Amino acid sequence: MVNFEEQSAQTLLEHNQITKQQFEEIKDYRALNLFSVHNELKFLLYLSILLFTTGVGILIYQNIDTIGHTVLLGLLLIMTLVCFYFCFKNHEGFKKGEVPFSNPLYDYLVLTAVILSCSFVGYLQFQYEAFGTHYGLATIIPTVISLFCGYYFDNKSVLSIGITGMAAYLGLSVDPKHYFENEMFNNRTLSYIGLAFGLFLLLWSLYSIKINLKKHFNLVYLSFSLHLIGIACIVNLCDDFWFPAGIIMAIAAYYFYNLSFQTKSMSLFIFTVLYGFIGMNIFFVRIIDLIHVEDFLSLFLVLTPFYFIGSILGFIKLIKHFNKKTSNDSL
Repeated sequence: MVNFEEQSAQTLLEHNQITKQQFEEIKDYRALNLFSVHNELKFLLYLSILLFTTGVGILIYQNIDTIGHTVLLGLLLIMTLVCFYFCFKNHEGFKKGEVPFSNPLYDYLVLTAVILSCSFVGYLQFQYEAFGTHYGLATIIPTVISLFCGYYFDNKSVLSIGITGMAAYLGLSVDPKHYFENEMFNNRTLSYIGLAFGLFLLLWSLYSIKINLKKHFNLVYLSFSLHLIGIACIVNLCDDFWFPAGIIMAIAAYYFYNLSFQTKSMSLFIFTVLYGFIGMNIFFVRIIDLIHVEDFLSLFLVLTPFYFIGSILGFIKLIKHFNKKTSNDSL
């Protein structure tokens, strides 16, 4: 890592992007070996929020008979309103561009408020059936709250909760285990819904960029879109209509592959290659099954180990190419 940083500084100097004095100042600064705990503190804050909200749920569960439902709902509502009060009080308000809090701690307070509000609505419906048999309202209301807070307070974590709520309202789950075991393979209609929802998120991301609406949310939408489209296509490759799914997978893989270089997103790149590789292999197997090449089956079995070794080497080469390309672009 140190050699890479030194090489980057040297490259900037050679391209006259920095002066010799600036180059020496960079070397002196790195010689101090300062260590940033920014990411560690953010992780601890996230962990503390998860522990707090989990503790609230456990407290409700263990004392539900002694305290009473009304009291617990009242306390939950008060905590939620207090969190939202301080969030609204210390934020500049909605703007189309990026508007962070003056103190980043309030971002985690927004996250806490949204999680508590989701718990409140869910508890209200579970215990009192406030929405009757319209169970979708218990999902869509927290989703609307999350999406509103995500855009108003410029919070990506809350936005992710909102997108997850939209998927849940449509009957989808963002958990791959549920995708393959409990949902999509047993109900192919959900695979079409997942594909449509993934395309919708992609189109919304492109539209948001066009109108300059929270363009920094782009990667969040693209990540959800990639997973939904990728998994839906893989599921449909195992169905009777596998050929159109293969075409869609190829187009999506090509698009997201190029997009990962534009956004310089390693996660987007890795998952694009992963979904593309899985889809390509399933498509290849379906072609073999279609043309009935049983006579060459023994040859395929012999070549299989070499194929996977070549795939691993190819993946490593792609990673190196991605790092080199994005590093050069950043310079």
